[in-house]
This record gives sequence, C-alpha cells and structure tokens, in this order.
Amino acid sequence: MAYRMQHLPDRAEGGSDPLALVNFPTEAALLADVEARLRAEQGFAIATLNLDHVVKMRRNGDFLRAYRAHSHVVADGNPIVWLSRLSGRPDVALVPGSELIEPVAALAARLGMPLAFLGSTEPVLRAAASALEADHPGLKVAACVAPPFGFDPEGPAADAMVDEVAASGARICLLALGAPKQEILAASGLARHPQLGFLSIGAGLDFIAGHQVRAPVWVRKIAMEWLWRMLSNPRRLARRYLDCALVLPSLTGTALAARRRK
Repeated sequence: MAYRMQHLPDRAEGGSDPLALVNFPTEAALLADVEARLRAEQGFAIATLNLDHVVKMRRNGDFLRAYRAHSHVVADGNPIVWLSRLSGRPDVALVPGSELIEPVAALAARLGMPLAFLGSTEPVLRAAASALEADHPGLKVAACVAPPFGFDPEGPAADAMVDEVAASGARICLLALGAPKQEILAASGLARHPQLGFLSIGAGLDFIAGHQVRAPVWVRKIAMEWLWRMLSNPRRLARRYLDCALVLPSLTGTALAARRRK
C-alpha cells in the first residue's frame, strides 16, 4: 500500500510488541514536535494506542501497517501506560486522544494554521467547530467533511475527501472515524499530502459538540472510564472489553520480556 512509510522501522518491524509503537511518552513532547513540524511545513500522523487497537492489530494487518506509518504514537489508556512502565519505560504517561483536541486547537490558533474535521456527522462537525472557534480566538476551521455511511478509508472517495481538506488550506485534520478507519486514512492521507497533519480522535468531537457525554473527571482519575462507558452501552462494548482483557496476559509477558532485555 502507498502508506507503508518508514517512520517507525526499528521499533515496529516485527509487530510482536505493540507497546514499542509508543514513541512520544508525554503530551508536552508530542506538542513540541508537532509545532516544530508545522513551522517546517512538514506533516504528521498521530495515533493514540489503547487495548482495543492492540486487539484490532492482531486481526487486521492493514491496521498494523497503518500504525507503523504514523509519525507519532501516544498511550491512550491506563493499561498501555502501566504495561509500558512495566516494560522499563517509566516516562510513558497517559495521553487520551480526546484530550488532545483542545491543546492542538490552541496551538493551531497561536500559529494561525487552520484545522479541518473529517468524520462523524455534519451537525456534530459544525457544532464542534463553533465551540472550538469560540474557545480559541483566531482559530479557523476551514473544512468540515462528513463521509457517507459505509465509507471506505482506502477507496477513491477517501482520496477525494483528503484532497478537499488539503485544498481548504487546513494544516491539521482531525479524524473522527473510529478505529481502524481513521488510522488507515491518516496513514494514506499523509502519504498523499506530506504537508498535512492528521490526528485521530474517535468520539472526541462528539464530546465537544455535546452529542456524547464523557465519564466524569473523578471516574477518569480512578481509571474507571472504561467501566463507565461499558455500563452506558453494554450491548456494544461488553465484547470489546472482554477481548481487551484477554490480551492482557500476553502483553504482560511481552512487557516483562522487554524489561529483562533492558
């Protein structure tokens, strides 16, 4: 595929240790590098690793290849943070994708670089754009692109939508498509438009638009957001979290093996 770039050749080539994909341990390190790339007119693709992504990588080779093509990967989920520290990386901190929207919007406003949204629905995108522009004076959302139902991130329609984003003058595109669609599109989009930055944020824009409610802060602080989400939609999420729990033993073994090697 066109997006098989070489950003992460050493860490991820074998794919046996998904924890090694995390190459930016903190939000501060991530934002500093993103700013440097924006100033240099270089693009990027940011993925936020969690257990659900690990499960999907093991089942979907395209998803794993897309992750390997990302320039930035952070730990989105306490299990990834804990396992990374178990592997001998004490600097890895929690960086949820939905919590990157505000600092990235602030950065874009400060640098005078427009954003674009791709994903979700037109009402959500417009509401989120209004909210972010109000909260960050000087910010411009140059494009809001809502794909049709059944959108194929590897089809010609995807290329046309990324071309629309690029033509709008946006420098950063927030992808709200869910995994693995958003990561696959980010990888192919960066290969197609190397000056664009892509950030996959899942339901983050729905939170900002008020169309979904995130877990209360106290729930997040005790690392129980996953339980809050599952109880709010058990039919859809129970199986997902069971699959996540089932990968923990092998990931723990991988982390311990990495620690021994260090």
